[in-house]
Amino acid sequence: MASVNSLRCLVRPAMAPRIQPIMLAAASFSTSTVLAAAAPPAIKSRRDLPAKQKKTYKKRANLAPVRKPNPGERKAFRKRIQLSNNSALSVEGLGALEANSMAQDENAGKVFSIPDHVVDQLRALEAFKTTQSWNLFRRPHVLLRKETVELMKKLETSVDKKEAVKCVLTGSKLSGKSMTMLQAMAYALLNNWVVFHVPEGQDLTNGNTEYSPIPDTEPMQFAQPVYCLKLIQNLYRANRAVLEKLQLQKDWSRFTNLKQGATLADLALSAKEAEYAWPTLQALWTELTLPGRPPVLFALDGLAHINKVSEYRDPSFKEVHAHELSLVRTFVDALSGKTPLPNGGAIIGATSENNSQHHPSQELVLTQLEAGQAGRRVPKPNPYERKYDERVYEALKNSWVLRVDGVSKEEARSLMEYWGASGLVRNVLNSRTVSEKWTVGGHGIVGEMERATLLQMRM
Repeated sequence: MASVNSLRCLVRPAMAPRIQPIMLAAASFSTSTVLAAAAPPAIKSRRDLPAKQKKTYKKRANLAPVRKPNPGERKAFRKRIQLSNNSALSVEGLGALEANSMAQDENAGKVFSIPDHVVDQLRALEAFKTTQSWNLFRRPHVLLRKETVELMKKLETSVDKKEAVKCVLTGSKLSGKSMTMLQAMAYALLNNWVVFHVPEGQDLTNGNTEYSPIPDTEPMQFAQPVYCLKLIQNLYRANRAVLEKLQLQKDWSRFTNLKQGATLADLALSAKEAEYAWPTLQALWTELTLPGRPPVLFALDGLAHINKVSEYRDPSFKEVHAHELSLVRTFVDALSGKTPLPNGGAIIGATSENNSQHHPSQELVLTQLEAGQAGRRVPKPNPYERKYDERVYEALKNSWVLRVDGVSKEEARSLMEYWGASGLVRNVLNSRTVSEKWTVGGHGIVGEMERATLLQMRM
């Protein structure tokens, strides 16, 4: 039987549910009323548009306009030559180049400084290149290699024999061909030679230099007056002391007003306009090739560019071969031996592996000459090659080929010791370090050694 308390639980009325508070709590989380309250009022006319807010921040001040570079300023900055660095250490105890020291065998493998007056002359001749690391050192120094000593001996002998040295410098990329030519020009300047220099043969054949036909020439020859005027000015600045001592031996009154007793320096200064540049240069060359004059050095870099068809056109719009350009023809005639140098001297042309194209004729001739000098079998022309040029063979057949490749380990050590004395090498210079840089540099290629050792020092 159920108890009384149990029955009371059964008959207790249930409490009414509290629905209203729950609904109010749910309504408090609704966003519809908030969005309705935050919504902007309806825009019925222009008066209802929001007013513009006043800017409270300051306007940016007007910057000064950038000055545009003048014509030629960018090119001058790109081709600037810096030959000293005050941040580099001064290397003491090194000798300077002298007139008779560059042809001695005991000086091979040593580093020498270039005298200041020779530096000024070489700068006037544009002998320094932008790719060379002159701006890392206190003053210009050069390594006298065994190939350099061999070339200087040839130059020294040419004065005694009264015969010109016809040399072609060849070798791999960054091996130092332009540096060897610079040392040859330094030797000539120290021995009071007259030096002509064409810094880049490409400038004569790429179509960017003004040219004009020379009348009464068959086949038609072309002069480059603006370039010839610049060449005469460089020649005068570099060889002024020698030209002032040489008097004219021929009459050039047809295009000058020089009086009797005038010197070659006066003849060079008489060319004030490009119109008379080529006749003046031709007169200077004629005077310097007369007996009793000082030896002459004619150097040209970029030999392949003057042994091909140029970018110029004749009046009938036919392509002009580079040998038909008068200045190139003067160099080629001297290199082939057609124009003798009775006082001795040298004609030096350097090939370029950095800025050159495939030239089958030149490569074949140089390979044949080099094989003949070494006593090897002379290679024959490729019978399936159609781009051989007989004019290139005639221009180079009498040349002496000097191959400039990597330096020896002894020369590399001497060069790296100079770098270390200048404060550019932080590592300990021992046999292992020298051998490592020599190997990484392609077995002594100077340019590659500079890249491996001095690249981080370039600005």
